[in-house]
Amino acid sequence: MADALTPTRTLLVAAGAWTALGLAASFVAPLALVWQGAGLALAVAGALDAWLSRKAPALRIERELAHVWSVGTWNKVTLKVHNDSGRTLPLDLFDDYPGEWEMEGLGHTSSIDSGAWIAVSYRLRPDKRGKARFGAPHLRVVSPLRLWSRIHRIGPETSIKIFPDFSQLLGHTLSATDRRAPTAGAVRKRRRGEGTDFRQLREYRQGDAMRSIDWKATARTGKPITREYQEERDQQVVFLLDTGRRMQARDDLTTHFDHALNAVLTLGFLAQKQGDAVGLMSFGGDTRWLAPAKGRNGLDRLLAGVYDLHPTEMAPDYTQAASDLLNRLSKRAFVVIITNLRDEDDTALRSACELISTKHLVMCASLREKVMDRARDTQVDSLADALRYSATVHYLQQRKEAIRRLGIRADRLIDITPERLSMTLVNRYLDIKESGQL
Repeated sequence: MADALTPTRTLLVAAGAWTALGLAASFVAPLALVWQGAGLALAVAGALDAWLSRKAPALRIERELAHVWSVGTWNKVTLKVHNDSGRTLPLDLFDDYPGEWEMEGLGHTSSIDSGAWIAVSYRLRPDKRGKARFGAPHLRVVSPLRLWSRIHRIGPETSIKIFPDFSQLLGHTLSATDRRAPTAGAVRKRRRGEGTDFRQLREYRQGDAMRSIDWKATARTGKPITREYQEERDQQVVFLLDTGRRMQARDDLTTHFDHALNAVLTLGFLAQKQGDAVGLMSFGGDTRWLAPAKGRNGLDRLLAGVYDLHPTEMAPDYTQAASDLLNRLSKRAFVVIITNLRDEDDTALRSACELISTKHLVMCASLREKVMDRARDTQVDSLADALRYSATVHYLQQRKEAIRRLGIRADRLIDITPERLSMTLVNRYLDIKESGQL
């Protein structure tokens, strides 16, 4: 495909010279025939050169890039341009990448000899998850007589997938599971051998709980013997993820939905390491069902199933989502509902939680906007500040009352700012694993 012609510097200089000759001919009559002949020659050459430039030049372009990228990270793209024509081709090169991304290192101007090739590399940083498409690169090529340049679209179209940055998610997981880290909340001491599944008998060690001593084995062997337990495996963690319009709320550069998705993947990574199956159902617009699956395959399936999931403009239907989940999920599971609660939702969300709780262990996480906390904590120095403060406090009180009306146990409900969600969910999950509540 070719775009409109653009005159080159050569043609513009020739046209200027012809114009100057015409001015001279107005004073020197014999030059008139020369001027007319030069104009005819220039017109013929220009028309012929324009006709010759319609055909795409004998160029081949290859685009080399990874087909799976991480959002927010720099990635390299290389374009290889092969000149299969019989002449040297001056050209300008620019790729058709998603225009909203950050870019470094493009465009490129060069001249390629006949039979030669060049490689042009540049970098891109995608700013959101999902599928992305590269169109055919743009090449501005000079015509055979160098009077015109024309933009041609030559080369392949390429589709890639943009996933969350899993290296950051792994870092969040390691931080959240460090039981001694101050950022993980209160300092927690995990007792050796605790759990609900019997693992083995072994000799008593200093620090073992007295209740873990097996007195029959102790009497039989004549020395203290301890029962060692491990946390249960082969359980299920299922996320009920709101994709409604409120999840489009944004704190700083990241939406509440992306914070929620990072928390899902963080806890999913940890759960599969613990031997549990991980699944997900989205509701409130784009409904997807990913049945619980174990191991790395289960995590890969979860990641592939949500990387292009985005919130919509629809309102969530909590009751319908709970009913759909119960129809799909037979084995008892730890169900994590992630949403953005408003005071008008208390009845619907309470009904949904009660319905799911008939078969499963339910936890609800509601994301709270950081801007509200900032407005509440800002010093009041003017009437506008006072009005803003009073409106914020009123809103937060309404939210607190709506949460109270849910009637959910304090350890089963999280009202939290988005950046703390991953860490908090991981710790609640580990509490439940250790206590054997599931």
